[in-house]
Amino acid sequence: MPLISGEFEVKMAAEPLAALTENSGIGRMTLDKRYTGPLDAVGKGEFLAYRSSVPTAAAYVAMEVVEGVLEGRKGSFALQHGGVMGGPYDGLRIIVVPDSGTGELEGLSGKIDIRRDGGKHFYDFDYTLGGA
Repeated sequence: MPLISGEFEVKMAAEPLAALTENSGIGRMTLDKRYTGPLDAVGKGEFLAYRSSVPTAAAYVAMEVVEGVLEGRKGSFALQHGGVMGGPYDGLRIIVVPDSGTGELEGLSGKIDIRRDGGKHFYDFDYTLGGA
């Protein structure tokens, strides 16, 4: 699998919830991302999170559609995010949704790890593309 790395910026905007009380601990946001480097793309998505009364405990799920160029190949694909902060299942998982690749990214599969350093966000994308 090729492993590429680059930087991304993310903007999140709070959105209203459907059929939930304000004090439920659940929040909803939109994602607006800009990836640079070997993945030159924009990402748009929806984010749902739960934050407990314990400051170090939370969880989120998100769906994101990424559109742009991956190492010279143009197309789009979807990402599924799932993350837990605290407890025995602590961790983050971001995968390419199977069969979501379009255009020259048809057949894409893989996973993305994210990291923060010096206030910036970085991605490590481990992927396969058809016979590539």
